[in-house]
Amino acid sequence: MARAAGVRLVQKVSSTRLFARVAPQVIPALDRGVHRLTRGRVLLSAQLLPGVILTSTGARSGLPRRTPLACMPQEDGRGWLLVGSNFGRTCHPAWTHNLLAHPDASISVEGRDVPVTARLLTGEERAAAWRDLLVFWPPYATYQARVTREIRLFRLTATP
Repeated sequence: MARAAGVRLVQKVSSTRLFARVAPQVIPALDRGVHRLTRGRVLLSAQLLPGVILTSTGARSGLPRRTPLACMPQEDGRGWLLVGSNFGRTCHPAWTHNLLAHPDASISVEGRDVPVTARLLTGEERAAAWRDLLVFWPPYATYQARVTREIRLFRLTATP
């Protein structure tokens, strides 16, 4: 019961504009540090939502870019949904541009590196995924309501 109340509180706080302003600088830095210190076994943000560290190739630079992200694991254990919400900020996050330019990437999940291929979801597939994501993390609806852009959704699939 206490955990459910804690999750509701975090959902409420994460829907605020102040959180959207502060979180993009604070949460990824904390996640990267803890992830490094625990050799990939722990992400702080994953204590509430499942999370991964995405390593993608920079769209312009061609350099590896590591980004801690919340994700929605798929039931088969070989796929993940990523949401380019950018905490409800006006522009798409850089990692989404990277995946559009270079869909082959990798994720660090639970201490292991997994090669993946990313695919931008569109149409009915996106609509179905969005409905599932709103059940999974309701603040995504607040983020979408704040912006005129359509929040990008990606399906990551593990590659052999």
